[in-house]
Amino acid sequence: MDIKTATALRRLRLVSAPEAVSFLLLLVCSVLKRTTDFDAVPVMGSIHGVLFILYVIFWADAWNRAKWSVRTAAVYFVLSVLPTGGFFAERRLRREAEDAVIAARARKEGIVNA
Repeated sequence: MDIKTATALRRLRLVSAPEAVSFLLLLVCSVLKRTTDFDAVPVMGSIHGVLFILYVIFWADAWNRAKWSVRTAAVYFVLSVLPTGGFFAERRLRREAEDAVIAARARKEGIVNA
């Protein structure tokens, strides 16, 4: 994996969890708006909107650079629209990055999988 691909996957991973947290907070704010006088939906909606747009931009870049299949790209996109999906995306991306590091070290040491 080249440095640009690793960077694209890292950016997507780093925005996944905050996007998921902002989505959950937006849901809580929506409930509070309807049940109390507390109205943080405009602020939380803006924060979540920015994080979601960043997620989609980073997702498209990662899809392009990592040469994901349509299925893999679709899974990561669907995870972005589920309330806790960003946590699962972050975990999968972290595991993918760790596997890439292990593979790179194995290639460097001359260990080849048969």
